[in-house]
Amino acid sequence: MPSIRYSKQREAIKNYLLSSKVHPTAEIVYENIKEIFPNISLGTVYRNLNFLVEHGQALRLDCGDGFIHFDGCTMPHNHFFCHNCKMLLDLDMDSIEHINKIANAGFNGIIEGHTVLFYGLCPECKELLKKI
Repeated sequence: MPSIRYSKQREAIKNYLLSSKVHPTAEIVYENIKEIFPNISLGTVYRNLNFLVEHGQALRLDCGDGFIHFDGCTMPHNHFFCHNCKMLLDLDMDSIEHINKIANAGFNGIIEGHTVLFYGLCPECKELLKKI
């Protein structure tokens, strides 16, 4: 297997994802990385994001809003999507890893993991709704 070349651009993208809590789209990553690398192309950002996902260094999230979001935290965790303001958040909660065993009980294959996306109203949108 060929060795993977180090890339300053890829490292900057990875660090941006790790420092971001907003689960940015590729376009948002591009706008931020362009400040460090003014000549970087959107295609290079996409290629590096895909590389990070394929090598387990980032997550690709589709929450049904028409955009693909990226997360630098690859540890198992769940997400919440506000259908009003379109904010995608990490959800702080106890582990639900036991659902893999529950799913395996009625499945003839092998369940290796899961992805959970909760959706509804974030705290800010919930408060706005109360005021209406």
